[in-house]
Amino acid sequence: MNVNQLAGTLGDACYGFLALNFLFGLYCVILIWRRVSSLRFRNQDTERAWIEELQGLLRADDYDGAVKLCDYDYRALPRMCMLVLANRDLTFQQLRQLVAESMQRDLLGDLEYRLSWIVTVIKSGPLLGLFGTVLGMMAAFGRIGTGEKVQPHQIADEISIALICTAMGLGTAIPLGYILASLTIRVRLLQEALGTSMTRILDHFRPETV
Repeated sequence: MNVNQLAGTLGDACYGFLALNFLFGLYCVILIWRRVSSLRFRNQDTERAWIEELQGLLRADDYDGAVKLCDYDYRALPRMCMLVLANRDLTFQQLRQLVAESMQRDLLGDLEYRLSWIVTVIKSGPLLGLFGTVLGMMAAFGRIGTGEKVQPHQIADEISIALICTAMGLGTAIPLGYILASLTIRVRLLQEALGTSMTRILDHFRPETV
């Protein structure tokens, strides 16, 4: 197999690389979307009602009831509240530090990890497309450079590989770019809502000043 044939073969293989790149990006998008949806409340009214119910139990010093309210609820806020209740003997500053570390490590860390993979997919799409373009042009000009009589359709096939790879790379990067922006906003809103709600809950454990 000479260089021209190798370039043509690799150019065809770029279709597969581009498809796998897009599918992996789509897989990460679905994971993040489902993860964020499972961590959030359906709406602000539902979250507000849940917080008020928990605060009522805390004001009544009914910690067992508060634990039952949070137990087996795998949304982000109940999980953080369960952590606070399990460690309520710690000082206020220690509780704040514990919540901040757990929120970043156990909740937001995985989301940021997946988001970084989507960024990688977006960057790799045009690069893979450009790689296929270069290989397609190499195969086309290599065929012309042999000095043999070349039919126009043969050159068109090589050039089409170059153009299709470019289109596939851009077709991956453009829509995923918008989706990434949407997911980033959803994660940021989750983080802000969780931070605000946890501040309200932690105020119950703040020592009273005379």
